[in-house]
Amino acid sequence: MVGLSLHSIVPVRAEAREEAEQNTQMLFGELCEILEEQPRWSRIQLMADGQEGWVDAKMICPMTEEEYHGYAEALKEAATVVFPMTYAVSENNGQTIPLTAGTKLTNYQDGRFEVLGVGFRIDPNMVTTQPLALNQENLLKTLRFFINVPYLWGGKNALGMDCSGFTQVIMSLFGKRLPRNASEQAQEGLPVASLEEVQAGDLAFFDHEDGKISHVGIVIDPERIIHCSGRVKVEKLDTQGIYNAEQGGYSHHLVDIRRY
Repeated sequence: MVGLSLHSIVPVRAEAREEAEQNTQMLFGELCEILEEQPRWSRIQLMADGQEGWVDAKMICPMTEEEYHGYAEALKEAATVVFPMTYAVSENNGQTIPLTAGTKLTNYQDGRFEVLGVGFRIDPNMVTTQPLALNQENLLKTLRFFINVPYLWGGKNALGMDCSGFTQVIMSLFGKRLPRNASEQAQEGLPVASLEEVQAGDLAFFDHEDGKISHVGIVIDPERIIHCSGRVKVEKLDTQGIYNAEQGGYSHHLVDIRRY
């Protein structure tokens, strides 16, 4: 069975209980496969990145096979919310729903989109109908709105993100589809030999002296990186890693650089 979210954010948890760890989040309009059902909980797999977990069953809207195929086709041409937060207004009842960056809008045209026959209105200035060109100018224009978004384990919205949720959402605005976790993202793309060869939008990967990928950020230029650690911030980058001026030392050690 297939379903989608009609809520702004749906927590996806490691276990079928409210206290369980949040592994990731499901954004408005995201599709999932329903793998298992309990009286209150459903175990799902997100179709966008393959992540699995448990969600509150009432937060998922089941779809018929016909609805799924029509919606999946519409997603191929979907517009994307590019600002950290905006609002859509339902044409059915006039209620508003907050939408965060990376949310896909199907059947979009001139400030209107439609999901399963329900129409919504949205400020067209908050939306792009084509992926942004990945260059330093566009990257800086986009990223300035995300500065100081707080860190949240499993988060991928403007009120809380983890490091790989941040890179996944931001890169999606530029038409790059990434896996969810830093270790998975490090397996994609092409290697960049050195910092001297980086381009804006490359991803840099780090460890905490154990050799395992545990952190990721977006390279701005050979000397700067933006990443989510405590909050989204810009810090100094060199061949050793990320230098934290507040602490007077390196917070993360550079392992790899990849281009997508």
